Amino acid sequence: MIHKPWITPQEVREYSEIPAVQQRNDTRLEVDIARAKQYIMTYTHNRFEDMEQIPLEIKTAMLILSEAYAHNAIISSNEMKSETFDDYSYTTEESQISIDSLDIAALLDDYVITKPTNGILFRMRKL
Repeated sequence: MIHKPWITPQEVREYSEIPAVQQRNDTRLEVDIARAKQYIMTYTHNRFEDMEQIPLEIKTAMLILSEAYAHNAIISSNEMKSETFDDYSYTTEESQISIDSLDIAALLDDYVITKPTNGILFRMRKL
């Protein structure tokens, strides 16, 4: 059974190339990590309780998701910036990272536990 955290805030900082994520404090990164962990457990229907350590694929997915959640939180907290000069104005906007576009399914699919519908799992095989 795994007792230590799957990944640490420092690992997220080392992985990320986004300066704002690298400067994010530990408390906020821990929340981003918790969200990523919950996403993975929900997606896979797996709590990884029977494993001694977290597989590399799961850690990689956690890093990618944690960075995306941190980036999105930073972006959503910043207001849209705009300036107006005499007859000229501009607006800057940063886009959020879509979780669906991260392509982490390939990392997670081997760890998905199939849940039977209505409590019955029926398997057929050729005789």
